[in-house]
Amino acid sequence: MRRVRRAGDNAVIIDCGTLDNALRTFEQLRDLRADEIVPAAETVLVIGADESALLSLLDAPIHTPPTFTPVHSGTSVTIPVVYDGADIQDVSDLTGLSPDALIDRHTSTEYTVAFTGFAPGFAYLTGGDGALDVPRRSSPRQRIPAGSVGLAGEFSGVYPRESPGGWQLIGRTSHQMWDLSRPEPATLIPGYSVRFEATRDAVTLGSREQENTTESVHQRTHVLTITNPGIQTLIEDLGRPGHAHQGVSPSGAADRTALREANLLVGNDAGAAALEISLGDFDASVTTTAVVAVCGAERNGVVVGKRKIPHGRAFRVDAGDDIHLPSPERGLRTVLAIRGGIDVPETLGSRSTDTLSGLGPETPTEIHVLPGARGITGNPAAPLQLPAAGEVTEFRVIPGPRDDWFEPGQFDREWEVTPASSRVGIRLSGTPCERLPGYTDCELPSEGLVTGAIQVPANGQPVLFLADRPLTGGYPVIGVVVEEDLDLAAQLPPGALVRFVPIDSEPLREGDSR
Repeated sequence: MRRVRRAGDNAVIIDCGTLDNALRTFEQLRDLRADEIVPAAETVLVIGADESALLSLLDAPIHTPPTFTPVHSGTSVTIPVVYDGADIQDVSDLTGLSPDALIDRHTSTEYTVAFTGFAPGFAYLTGGDGALDVPRRSSPRQRIPAGSVGLAGEFSGVYPRESPGGWQLIGRTSHQMWDLSRPEPATLIPGYSVRFEATRDAVTLGSREQENTTESVHQRTHVLTITNPGIQTLIEDLGRPGHAHQGVSPSGAADRTALREANLLVGNDAGAAALEISLGDFDASVTTTAVVAVCGAERNGVVVGKRKIPHGRAFRVDAGDDIHLPSPERGLRTVLAIRGGIDVPETLGSRSTDTLSGLGPETPTEIHVLPGARGITGNPAAPLQLPAAGEVTEFRVIPGPRDDWFEPGQFDREWEVTPASSRVGIRLSGTPCERLPGYTDCELPSEGLVTGAIQVPANGQPVLFLADRPLTGGYPVIGVVVEEDLDLAAQLPPGALVRFVPIDSEPLREGDSR
């Protein structure tokens, strides 16, 4: 029996019961038109599909052998590991094995890549020694070093780059898990066999992967020189959808409405690349006359010594001008678009920077634009009341897919946005969410995540995922913020207060198949 659960207003999770059934279901849905289809430990996440077509496919029998065989079986990879992970003693205590015995169990087992997710190059390895089945950490780390080797439940895995995560860390490797300069960027793909080999060699990894980029070959114009990027200034467009099979999430602008509005104001295509400016002052010098616009969080900016910068309206700057945008009083992120669109190399068809995966450009000091903008500016953007520190903002939430893990009434409270928040997710602090007695010590097998998912680790403090979300996660999602409210969520500054308001969703009949 397969159960279909809501995962927001544009996605469903299909509970398949086992890894084998999840992979078979994934194969059954390969021809389904959808934005993303993400297989995981016991589930398949489907985003942006016609529900009638989906349910019809699920009602049909699966004409495959009883045991699913991945396409790429037969290839073997050996990964050298220095076993000095931060959690190796904790894992030793949890398993009752000495560190040496733990290492022996981990290196004497052949693993199989079951599926990929979380981040580019991150593979979930199954088939390991059952004695190494350990729970995730109760509170995920904000930063796990690249090359870290970890355990979570029945799975083992390697973090391809620095990222947050909740796995128990037992070692580290210098093996490059993701490299876009290779024909197949991922070292591990479903079906590969994997063995770990203990080594005492030093392990070093570069801070950034090589990238397979498309260089500009056209004439371009240097318009701005950034003299102060503030706390974080990134280049973002509408992202790189369609690469879930490589472990790559769409990413793109956190406030997509602000990006579209700013681009249309200066005469660009709505998805052109622009600057996304976070907290802190921003300063730039103009090198060439240009038309620009700022949308999103209002900053009371000025062209120094000349005039105020209008918000939500196109305006002209001239060579020699200096732009100053102070930190916003409300909201968090401001989009600065330039007629022509920012010109940086594309990665997998997008100029966006994904802070979780490391894909996309580092923001250069010199900002160049593309030729050929329409030059027809749009209408002024309507002003919005954005969140502020100390004030409550409400967000509509569709409960599930794992709200049945929690005591009723968990949404009826206020949460504070912590300074540890990022484009990956908003970390919230408040009275912890309480699980039902039957789920207190349960481990959730990793499953797909959507933007807007409210994931609750074992410590009860939720994380609201934003544009740079991982593809998969291993903590239950109590609800998903509706798509229409996601741009507002991206504007939550530290200290803002959040209240989630559950809403009813359309009924979804369950599908089952033999």
